[in-house]
Amino acid sequence: MAKKQAQPAPDTAEGKPNVFSRFARYVDESKAELRKVTWPTLMETRKATLAVLGFVAVMAVILGLVDFGLSSLIKFILS
Repeated sequence: MAKKQAQPAPDTAEGKPNVFSRFARYVDESKAELRKVTWPTLMETRKATLAVLGFVAVMAVILGLVDFGLSSLIKFILS
């Protein structure tokens, strides 16, 4: 049989918590989730950053060459 979870008591007469209590609950739940995160080490962060920068540099060169080639082709066709 499923265990029934306790529901927090509503803060207003309408049954809906007010903005401040909802925000406080959001902050508390966010803190709890951040405690579960496995953060990368400094070395892992550096390696990932260098990999991204390397990939961006390679793609910039490739796209630059494609752009140069296509612009040369368009100039050749139009002249």
